[in-house]
Amino acid sequence: MERPPALAPELVSEFVRKAHSDIDRVRELLAVEPKLVNATWDWGGGDFESGLGAAAHTGRREIALLLLDRGARLDIFAAAMLGMLDVVKAAVAAHPQAAKALGAHGIPLLTHAKMGGEHARSVYELIEGLG
Repeated sequence: MERPPALAPELVSEFVRKAHSDIDRVRELLAVEPKLVNATWDWGGGDFESGLGAAAHTGRREIALLLLDRGARLDIFAAAMLGMLDVVKAAVAAHPQAAKALGAHGIPLLTHAKMGGEHARSVYELIEGLG
C-alpha cells in the first residue's frame, strides 16, 4: 500500500508553535490541512510535540478542546490539563509510573495539571498526593 507524502515540515512546525497560544491560526491551519491535528514536531533530540501537547503544557484549554473535537489523540498530559480525573486515575491505576511521566520538553504531568487551573484542581491534587 502506498503511503501519502509527508506533511510539509514548515506547516507542521507552524501548527505546533501556534497551538501554544493562537487558536485562530490553529483553525486556519486545520482548514488547510486537517491531518495536522495529530502531526508532531521534533524540536531536536527526540523532543516530539503535537499541537495537543503544546496546548496542554501551556494551559490552552480552548485549543486543546478544539483539537480533540477535530480528532486529536487524547493523552494523559491533555487529560491532566483538562481536569479529566477519571482518565488520569485509570492511567495511573494501569501504570503507576504514569504519574511521573514527562511530556514535551520534559515537562512533568503535575505541571500540566497545574496549567489547567481550577478545572484541573482534582487532578493536580491526585498527582501531587502520589508524590
